[in-house]
Amino acid sequence: SESVLPAAKEQEGFSGGLLLADAGSGKAILISLWESEDDLRAGESSGYYVEQVSKLAGVGLFAGPPHRETFEVKLRV
Repeated sequence: SESVLPAAKEQEGFSGGLLLADAGSGKAILISLWESEDDLRAGESSGYYVEQVSKLAGVGLFAGPPHRETFEVKLRV
């Protein structure tokens, strides 16, 4: 949805993201980057994350429930 990126940019500590897609399989991975784990957690506790997932689900983007994992960036070039 076009409203997801502007909403992300308004979040404290949001520093960008990537959308990776495999056209053959229809699978995609959305990677969001945050300045700190505290900034990421603040978005979760404020309801931001659930709101954005709901927007994307509302336009039929997901074939099933999204799977979420959290990783720490060890190297950024």
